[in-house]
Amino acid sequence: MTTSKLLTGASLSRMFLSAPDVGQLEREYLLRAFDEGWIAPVGPDLNAFESEIAAMIGWPGAVALSSGTAALHLALLEVGVKPVDDVFASTFTFAATANAITYCGATPVFVDSESSTWNMSPELLDAALADAAQRGRLPAAVVVVDLYGQCADYEALVPICRQYEVPLVEDSAEALGATRNGQPAGTFGDVGLFSFNGNKIMTTSGGGMFVSPTIEMAQRARYLATQARQPAVHYEHTDIGFNYRLSNLLAAVGRAQLARLPDMSKRRVAINEIYRQAFSDLDGVEFMPIADDGWNGWLTCVVLRDAATRDRIMAALDEQNIESRPLWKPMHLQPVFRDATAYVDGTSQNLFERGLCLPSGSILSDEDVERVCGLVSRALTAHP
Repeated sequence: MTTSKLLTGASLSRMFLSAPDVGQLEREYLLRAFDEGWIAPVGPDLNAFESEIAAMIGWPGAVALSSGTAALHLALLEVGVKPVDDVFASTFTFAATANAITYCGATPVFVDSESSTWNMSPELLDAALADAAQRGRLPAAVVVVDLYGQCADYEALVPICRQYEVPLVEDSAEALGATRNGQPAGTFGDVGLFSFNGNKIMTTSGGGMFVSPTIEMAQRARYLATQARQPAVHYEHTDIGFNYRLSNLLAAVGRAQLARLPDMSKRRVAINEIYRQAFSDLDGVEFMPIADDGWNGWLTCVVLRDAATRDRIMAALDEQNIESRPLWKPMHLQPVFRDATAYVDGTSQNLFERGLCLPSGSILSDEDVERVCGLVSRALTAHP
């Protein structure tokens, strides 16, 4: 049983960009936790979920949380981000990346993408850090986003951060299961994180995971995520904490999803190949470059010849009740961050203005994807 069979009413006719892929296994895990009475926030599935993620990525520290945003917030606190600090971050990303920086009272400074991976440009990061060092105001951290399921160029980015002794936080919200040169996403920086939001490659309905190379960092994150309670019979607090822990019931769903992750990733990569083959003879369609064989397949993203073409394709899909979406609007172009400093060269703005995410969920059939291909092809070749 797949998600499409579990949805009801009007949702059945809608083809979503990245719908959850859940079925009998998730139901079994969830009901087992329910029937055994593990309804309260913590329980054996929560502990097991953390252990299984840690084993998968090869780091000992893992803390399951209510969202990827919560994980990023704690990651920034872990590396010492304080109010009035600057934090450099990828500009081509979802708002949560920048929002978490502001939760710490810090100021985001945005760095543009490179064309080869769409992730943070090492060249621009180097220039930004050199400028900051000259001004005597190095950032407290650099947040690099692994965009659309592909790891950034850490062979270049990590040495730059080490040169300036600035911690690197790896925002792998979109990249669970991805690798670069065989190394798992989430393990290239000083700390990492994943998201299990409903549209991600695997989901716990809502949720995230903080990961770290040491048990001690994970223990500190877990402490802060549980209202910073001291080990006393009464409620004792010496730090400000947060209510960020994932529930045991949702962790049970996550365990089932994690078991199915390789197959779901394989299906998304196969969907991407169908699109590539369908558009191979068409001019004006460029796919996100895949720089390494470790892409997890999360979303198939294309860049069209111009914004008008992109918008025409979106409209054609929407008429058939098929969801598509522009690529991320860069943070330095968002009204809320209009006064932020940004080191940009136009790469992410160009991608946003012409880019489109196509339906990519692992529940889609070949016929579903071929239907999208036909609509895109006709819209692409139509005269405006």
